Amino acid sequence: MRGVRLSYQQIVGMIYVAAMFMTIMDVTIVYVALPAIARSFDVSPAATDGVVVGYLVSLAVWIPASGWVGDRFGTKRTFLVAITLFTIASTLCGLSQSVLELVLFRVLQGAGGGMLTPVGMAMLYRAYPPAQRARLARILVIPTVMAPALGPFIGGALVDSLSWRWVFFVNVPIGLVALALSALMLTEHRERAGERFDVPGFVLAASGFGLFLYALSEAATTGWTSPLIDITAAAGTALIATLVWVELHADQPMINFRLLRNRLFGVANLASLFASGGFLGLLFIAPIWLQTGRGFSALVSGSTTAPEALGVLVSSQVVGRLYPRIGPRRLISGGLIGVSIATCVLAVLMNGDLWVFRAVMFAVGVGWAYVVISMNAGLFAQISPRDTGRAAALYNAQRQIASALGVATLSTIIGTQASATGLHGNLTLFRIAFFAAAGFTFVGSMIALAIHDRDAASTMRRASKTPAVVPAAS
Repeated sequence: MRGVRLSYQQIVGMIYVAAMFMTIMDVTIVYVALPAIARSFDVSPAATDGVVVGYLVSLAVWIPASGWVGDRFGTKRTFLVAITLFTIASTLCGLSQSVLELVLFRVLQGAGGGMLTPVGMAMLYRAYPPAQRARLARILVIPTVMAPALGPFIGGALVDSLSWRWVFFVNVPIGLVALALSALMLTEHRERAGERFDVPGFVLAASGFGLFLYALSEAATTGWTSPLIDITAAAGTALIATLVWVELHADQPMINFRLLRNRLFGVANLASLFASGGFLGLLFIAPIWLQTGRGFSALVSGSTTAPEALGVLVSSQVVGRLYPRIGPRRLISGGLIGVSIATCVLAVLMNGDLWVFRAVMFAVGVGWAYVVISMNAGLFAQISPRDTGRAAALYNAQRQIASALGVATLSTIIGTQASATGLHGNLTLFRIAFFAAAGFTFVGSMIALAIHDRDAASTMRRASKTPAVVPAAS
């Protein structure tokens, strides 16, 4: 029986890694393919914006609802539906015959991805008790860090050697394997099975997050002075503020903002907002500089940013051993300071030898491992199994906003001067963007100092040999 329990943890981890890898990588891998998509359909590059924006807005609609859906209908059932949607949509994206078709299928893909990530995370945290969260965090590193870093490299290789369609087709075999394993091996889990659907919460979340992310995604292209951007940003902000008020006063909220009153969960989410914004913004801006600023191919660009992922893998083995003794506060703050310094070094040496650039990207990964391992280990320390699904949805919604905020900020910095000065070789312009990314992560490091290690004490105990209890079937 003991072996069965341990194997269940491993199975959940393996399924999570496969599913999350393809959904997270899908964001960065598509950036590389956009120029080829524009050429294929004989449209301007700006006409392909919807391929990215449609996916992000769809994620914004479904991530907040995923916690309720998983609790109400069961995490296994929801996970299976999400994987199926994502895999089918990936196939349809690859077969698209127009930009409009591709955008519509990306919206469908976002619906699957929006439910997949939080539900998968909830299953994983329920399978691993707090004392084993440091070990769990090393599993989470694989999709959450490797996928964004490897996306440009894999995307560049596929676009250069095959076709842009393969950046979508590559998801299909991964999705099919994850679907088969999930159907055969996962155990069903439900919470609050009789709870009614929070219609006001869903409408406010879908419209508020959707409009806000649309504004962030399009601002760099359209400009912040555009009436459309100003109206959608203001409307999105107002609707999100209304959502928070409504959900805090609801008896059965779809999004449980009360969880942010927990000091550890609330502070960690705020630190993550700035940390993820800076880190993901860096992963967005670095390939643009290498391809547009220096004229390298997509493959060379991807191979130059990929060492970041290697740095995370190497460093994560050390962090997992340090965490029980040191705790999240110093590891997260120190890691973010290291990432900030390395990003500033990139800003100074960005036009130098590519191997130097790769070495600094490796250093970024080393520092980021301290952040992501400690964050994932301690974040849910005081969240009950009953609230894990809603907490995972809230955390992933925050990360989605962080990603859009970081990318929008750096894109705006570049976009404000691009038309006047051009991007090729524009060191000053890109240097400002790199320093801005460093500013994001440094703010995150200061916020992380407010974390109290004693709040995460349950995750700092050395894991016993007693395996986690497998969730009972319902």
